[in-house]
Amino acid sequence: MGIKSFRGARAKEVSKKEYDAPILVEDYMTRKLITFTPEQSILEVMEKFAQLHISGGPVLDSNGFLVGIISEADCMKQISESRYFNMPILDKSVERYMTKNVETIPHDISIFDAAGVFHRGNRRRLPVLKNGILVGQISRKDVVVAALKLSAQNWK
Repeated sequence: MGIKSFRGARAKEVSKKEYDAPILVEDYMTRKLITFTPEQSILEVMEKFAQLHISGGPVLDSNGFLVGIISEADCMKQISESRYFNMPILDKSVERYMTKNVETIPHDISIFDAAGVFHRGNRRRLPVLKNGILVGQISRKDVVVAALKLSAQNWK
């Protein structure tokens, strides 16, 4: 038996599957990530940001475990220091500039809970983990897109 959707004067019979829109982080996260290593040069990372039109990405160790995040904001520190010391941007490593204490989000929480995490924090993107392994990344924009898709549904 389906769920009754009351829109207007007539009730429409809809299937449970049609009614239950996906609302989990894993339904909206980006799975194909551009990742970096701690040993990469910050110059190489900045070139990738410009070439691929991205503003950050996870940093993985040689075993594939998340050890940090590198972002345009982290690169600004390198650019600023280069000017201060009157030196060109050198091949300093990502490890020196990346954010090491990374806030993550589980794959199986709702988009609504993810919105709360973004609201309380100052992050533009969060790595998504499943059993401690990086499986994706969700951004503020992904949450907004999910909310727009869900707006036609009854969230109550």
